[in-house]
Amino acid sequence: MTTPLIEARGLVKRYGTTDALRGASLRLLPGEVLAVTGPSGSGKSTLLHCMSGIVRPDEGEVRYTGGVAGAERLDQAGEGRRSTLRRTDFGVVFQFGQLVGELTALDNVALPLLLAGTSRAAAHESAGTWLERFGVRGQAALRPGEMSGGQAQRVALARAMVTGPKVVFADEPTGALDSLAGEQVMTALVHAARESGTAVLLVTHDAQVAAYADREATVRDGVVEGQDETVAEVTR
Repeated sequence: MTTPLIEARGLVKRYGTTDALRGASLRLLPGEVLAVTGPSGSGKSTLLHCMSGIVRPDEGEVRYTGGVAGAERLDQAGEGRRSTLRRTDFGVVFQFGQLVGELTALDNVALPLLLAGTSRAAAHESAGTWLERFGVRGQAALRPGEMSGGQAQRVALARAMVTGPKVVFADEPTGALDSLAGEQVMTALVHAARESGTAVLLVTHDAQVAAYADREATVRDGVVEGQDETVAEVTR
């Protein structure tokens, strides 16, 4: 059996009196594209946030096996370690991209490398390469407000991929786009991930977007349901 790259077991996350997750378990394999679907408010985004280390669950485990230190528990890691992983091993894309409005597309993509200590020249070279791969090299000098939604989201994807991450976490990456722009974004993301061997955990409510994935898991009322036998063997 393939060792999961990231595995969540029995996650519980509460916000006040609301249980966003109620024992959710899920695993992501190396190189796979996994769609996490479910109705609004089901807990799918909270699951992504826990598995990416953005938040820590109140109960349960998140194990990551792809780091240089070997297997580690993200649910036990401090904010510093989790932030480091999001700059190196993980790429994160949100519905509205969350690009820095004052920076050009080139500088937005180069930012994670600059924060890691890469020289400006090398960071800009890598950023330009990824903008080219996502078809937005011509927008390198533009700021987010000067681009279309689809262009800005492809810049956000380039920023997520520029560090060579093991995993890209994409939370409704096409939710603010029309169908054509959404198709372009998903085609670009999956193609780049396949070429790089990057795993993708994709949260979406759109069945057409989920169809790009290798596998689909559904979150309902804070619990993952409808998993295939392979996943059930790991998480039960």
